Amino acid sequence: MDLKKDVQQQFGKSADSYVNSPIHKDGKDLQKLLAMAEVSGKEELLDIATGGGHTANAFAPLVKRVTAVDLTQEMLLAAEKFVKGNGNQNVELVKGDAEDLPFSNNSFDVVTCRIAPHHFPNISQFTKEVSRVLKQGGQFLLDDNVVPEDDEYDQFYNKIEKWRDYSHFRAWKKSEWIRMLEFAGFEIVEWHRFEKIFYFDSWCNRMNLPIEEKKNLTQYMISASDRIKDKFKITIKESQIISFQGEAILLKAIKK
Repeated sequence: MDLKKDVQQQFGKSADSYVNSPIHKDGKDLQKLLAMAEVSGKEELLDIATGGGHTANAFAPLVKRVTAVDLTQEMLLAAEKFVKGNGNQNVELVKGDAEDLPFSNNSFDVVTCRIAPHHFPNISQFTKEVSRVLKQGGQFLLDDNVVPEDDEYDQFYNKIEKWRDYSHFRAWKKSEWIRMLEFAGFEIVEWHRFEKIFYFDSWCNRMNLPIEEKKNLTQYMISASDRIKDKFKITIKESQIISFQGEAILLKAIKK
């Protein structure tokens, strides 16, 4: 089974929990993303890997039209219910692959992608596709979990994410994102780093992690070095993990 089938399987069975997930629904990052965008109300916007539809829903009142694309049919149905339930009629939902977008060149003024690229197996193909469908001078607004530059921290974070969610591919380093986007013909004009607290139980349960695996993951994180526990602010109480901290970046890049 390839990773894209894994993604469809994982998100197919947890579509509703993503629509209702506070990290996706109420994250301060979404408000920041809206503030970073320069929109006049005339734009055609593409939201890639729309998931629960939160980004599409937030931008819909601010632009002419939103096209929301996702690989997983169940996600699209859940997103449509959420977006249309909020009264946004200018959103079209389309099934499609972030690495092979079903749109013609230079179709959009703005492209958004939030908390999704860590699932994409061919990230350079994704950045090329974003560039292809964006008009010259168009804005790409990216928001995703990243890892520290230190390789030990990088390996730890990606290992626990993959353990929890087999459809996770890789959270990239900040420097890797800058390099990939500049090579794809973008100029990064604004970026922000922010910290994210993950509450262990809801983080595991959102992906329906089996109880035995949750125990094994707990043990792995508890037995991590003090250096790692300190970096990720792993909070442990009575041999249970309460929370830990990751990081994300938001950036705005312009197609040159």
